[in-house]
Amino acid sequence: MVRKILLAFVPAAVGAAAGHAQPPADARAVVEQAIAVAGGVTWLSPTTLALEGTADFYAPNQAEPVSHADDYRMWRAMDANRTVAHGADGKVKILARAGTRTLFEVGYDGDTTWNDKGIAPKAEAEALWASNFGFGIIRQALKDGFKLENAPPRELAGHTLDMVRIVDPHGQATLFGIDRESHFIRYMGFATPKGWHERHYDDFVMLENPRWLQAREVTLFYNGIKANTVHWRTARVNAPLDAATFTVPARFAQERPK
Repeated sequence: MVRKILLAFVPAAVGAAAGHAQPPADARAVVEQAIAVAGGVTWLSPTTLALEGTADFYAPNQAEPVSHADDYRMWRAMDANRTVAHGADGKVKILARAGTRTLFEVGYDGDTTWNDKGIAPKAEAEALWASNFGFGIIRQALKDGFKLENAPPRELAGHTLDMVRIVDPHGQATLFGIDRESHFIRYMGFATPKGWHERHYDDFVMLENPRWLQAREVTLFYNGIKANTVHWRTARVNAPLDAATFTVPARFAQERPK
């Protein structure tokens, strides 16, 4: 009898809680607020971004990091007209070092993907970027051809997130979680060739000249398993970058497809 009484009260309690929950704002309004807080026009259309920090990398079957990069860097040259959420765009280079030893290096010069072993085959390159690129599409989300949808809110590290699904003109969807109070972008998730990919963003700092909100801690997950955590120490926005930064290394030039 007691069990039946308790069960009878559960639906009422759940219904009452749901009835008092704060409804999320319209998806477009959520994104607009996030953009304004992140830096507005400058954040929407950067030309370059250079980040330096450290990173820890994990294996799926071990609790502790399997490697640590005490020198982890990323350089980006942005494509202001990007329309594909999960594919290579602009130019990018990522370098991870432990002391004087290179853990890995990967780059894309706008046409060819290469790494520390050589030129990456096209299929391999496409899978790589499809499993990693995604955050920047929120900068395009208010343009024609993009679709914005509300998704159920969620909690992350004590923060209530308004969830917004951004669908690019090609049908690729990316889920973003915007902090309901601060309007910081704390979450991103999307389907990849490696499974469901998530990123958690934390430890935010506002840069000046230009005004730019930067997450200094980024943790990446695949299928719920932590893959790596990056701690950015410095960020330079719209700084000139040497064109050679993204160039395929000379030792691999002969491998470039004709």
